[in-house]
Amino acid sequence: QVQLVESGGGLVQPGGSLSLSCAASGNIVSIYNMAWYRQAPGKQREPVATITSGGTTTYDDIVRGRFTISADISGDNAKNTVFLQMNSLKSEDTAVYYCNAYVKTRSGAALTLRAYWGQGAQVTVSS
Repeated sequence: QVQLVESGGGLVQPGGSLSLSCAASGNIVSIYNMAWYRQAPGKQREPVATITSGGTTTYDDIVRGRFTISADISGDNAKNTVFLQMNSLKSEDTAVYYCNAYVKTRSGAALTLRAYWGQGAQVTVSS
């Protein structure tokens, strides 16, 4: 079993900055990638940014150039943590932000690869 614990977020004025972090723990063999999604009221959850264990990043067009994803998820001493730095925030960025991780775990001799979700962190951009 894997737990994802998010921290950060909060209330900020338009044009401001916030950061989120998400730490994965549990019976982790390796992490293939981690990502941030968000869900605004009345809307579907949508991907924001993804980072692979090799460091490749992808961004949704609506946040590219304003948000930066980074992570420490590879190597024997990896902290299994992903970060999202959000700059030049807009009111339309208001949402609950969820951490997602695609993780290989071991239970006895069995290896399992599946996705896990964090509990969500509220980000509110308002004057």
